[in-house]
Amino acid sequence: MRNKVIFCDIGGVLLNNGWGHESREKAADFFGIDYTEMSRRHDSVYNVYETGGITIEEYLDTAVFHQHRAFSKNDFISFMFNQSVQLPFFKEWLFEVRKNNFGVKIIAINNEGKEVNDCRIDKFNLHLCFDAFVSSCDVGIRKPDPEIFRLALKIAHIKTEHCIFFDDRPLMVEAASRIGIKSYHHQNFETSKKIIQNFINEK
Repeated sequence: MRNKVIFCDIGGVLLNNGWGHESREKAADFFGIDYTEMSRRHDSVYNVYETGGITIEEYLDTAVFHQHRAFSKNDFISFMFNQSVQLPFFKEWLFEVRKNNFGVKIIAINNEGKEVNDCRIDKFNLHLCFDAFVSSCDVGIRKPDPEIFRLALKIAHIKTEHCIFFDDRPLMVEAASRIGIKSYHHQNFETSKKIIQNFINEK
């Protein structure tokens, strides 16, 4: 079989989004925080956290703990980690694809802060599904910057015609498509499963 690579996002495909707006809304309600102010502060610094420029503690110093709180930073971090859940079907099926198809590699390309990223990989045993992780926190680049896709191609040592990419956000799909990667908007398991099966079976 010709070597092939499946590039895939994690949040919105295998798992929910690690620290998306829904989780932040829950945190604001649970801890009694002004959500509007937290979102404004989050938006001002989260991209720095996602590209590895600051730690989760430093991110929270800006987003939450700029004033005295009745709860600890560790309490808040534990809440953040506990928001991650696995979505149905995709993870187990992707593990079988990786196990049973010699020559097909599966590599994650995801935007995530370091501590959240590491927690999710370990908690959900994502090493079983992926041969490598191109995570924004480790490479210092985040989607939709085209450089993260170019880096992934170099890491995989693969040409664009021998790989595909899945993401739940159309903006990221467009960014990968612009550098020649055949990219798909992941909307449901069955549709993406069929695309991957066809890709694997192509001569």
